[in-house]
Amino acid sequence: MRIDDFSFSDLRQLSVSAGGIPTFLACVDQDTWLHTAATLHQAGGRLIALWGGELGAAQEFVVSAAYGLEEGLLWLQLPTQMASGYPDLSQLFPCAVRMQRAVYDLLGVRAQGADDLRPWLNHGKWPSDYFPLQQRFSGTEHFDLPEVDYPFVSVAGEGVHEIAVGPIHAGVIEPGHFRFSVVGEKMLRLEERFAYVHRGIERLFENTPLPQAHRLAGRIAGDSTVAFSWAFCMALEQATGSSVAPRALWLRALLLERERVANHLGDLGALGNDAGFGYGLAQFSRLKEDWVRLHQQMVGHRYLMDQIVPGGVAQDLTADAVSAILAQCDQIEETVQVLQGMYENHSGLQDRFAGAGILSATVAHHFGVCGLVGRASAQRFDLRGTHPYAPYDEVRVQMISEPGGDVAARVTLRFREIYESLRLIRLFCINLPAGGVIDGLGQGNFPSHGAGWVEGWRGDVLVTLQLDANGKISRCHCHDPSWQNWPALEYAIIGNIVPDFPLINKSFNLNYAGHDL
Repeated sequence: MRIDDFSFSDLRQLSVSAGGIPTFLACVDQDTWLHTAATLHQAGGRLIALWGGELGAAQEFVVSAAYGLEEGLLWLQLPTQMASGYPDLSQLFPCAVRMQRAVYDLLGVRAQGADDLRPWLNHGKWPSDYFPLQQRFSGTEHFDLPEVDYPFVSVAGEGVHEIAVGPIHAGVIEPGHFRFSVVGEKMLRLEERFAYVHRGIERLFENTPLPQAHRLAGRIAGDSTVAFSWAFCMALEQATGSSVAPRALWLRALLLERERVANHLGDLGALGNDAGFGYGLAQFSRLKEDWVRLHQQMVGHRYLMDQIVPGGVAQDLTADAVSAILAQCDQIEETVQVLQGMYENHSGLQDRFAGAGILSATVAHHFGVCGLVGRASAQRFDLRGTHPYAPYDEVRVQMISEPGGDVAARVTLRFREIYESLRLIRLFCINLPAGGVIDGLGQGNFPSHGAGWVEGWRGDVLVTLQLDANGKISRCHCHDPSWQNWPALEYAIIGNIVPDFPLINKSFNLNYAGHDL
């Protein structure tokens, strides 16, 4: 749908001077909130994020929702109070369930009519009447309370029993609890529980000086530091009416594609290992190590942290660095092609991959699944192609999609995306514009709003920013695509055997703490 299909009494388009995606901001009432959601749902639209904040007046709140339109982002704001809450969206967009539960835990504002009212972020470690994003609290209060039991949904029947896994896992995996209902080795149901590492990022933004806030955004998810820092800077540049030098935009995209390749290389090795092919892990680990070591030589950080800054990038690339990048692309591509042949011709791997963890296109659409998981289930959504922001509007990104929806499809998609990213990296290197790499931020007219929407390697990352009359951060909400994709994993495992869960889980490779999930 397009913005012209709606009629809002209070609608304005935010600045796009920094090469971002067009953003339309509207303040609505409850009827319009529901009508817009229903219209978008009927047209097959996507709910990207839902969050809340407090207005200046005590106990006055605003709930926000972001939707994808054909020409950009629609950001709705609904003023409300604790007593009245806001209309539930989960019947239209099931991915809203956990977001709405998080809004209540943080603000005390309830989605009226919602079925699932269980806490999501509050594990009992803070009182039920304490809401850390309300301004009457500092957000630094300490409570010495025990964790309370979580009311998991139980499955009854002959031979059914439960397997509890986590939240503490062997190795370095982040904490998350998985409750399986099984008969024998067949999984009937999975229910997840996260937020064990909720860090209070949103409150931290309020107390972070604006010139340093991009660094906080870049630490929301270490494997997506480029995506989050670019989205934040895009939002800030929009809120201040700033421009970004063309060379800086091309360098940002080059770094984003290198981040994508690094993660796909690591995942392909881990997926081989989870299926008993240790050679794949060894070879892909070697390739990823070579890849990130060049990052260290290029910019001084293996994972490209703090390279995207407001107004541009922290440093330019030398001619020698560009030559090294081009040479490495050729070397990596040749080796990955050989390894792909091994994966596809290894009967043991294919026996484990094919048919495991099937996520149908219908279920993927139902949950609003995005990113590589969605594209491996026949979804065709990639901001670089569907909503090309600069400089992707100049290079025509190939949409990579697979119809199978199983582990095999998610593996194949990673291979294909590596090749496409290598092609893009070469284009960015060869056609890199001349000029500077950083511009100063504009003065802006405060208060103001901005939004940054970027296709990270896991899926689309959204950052929305509100600056107060003094140009300070009054609200910054960051959204990780894992919010949409975790509930879909619960469906993808149904009917599979317990030993296949680590493999299916790795094929999704979702974030346990981004943003504060």
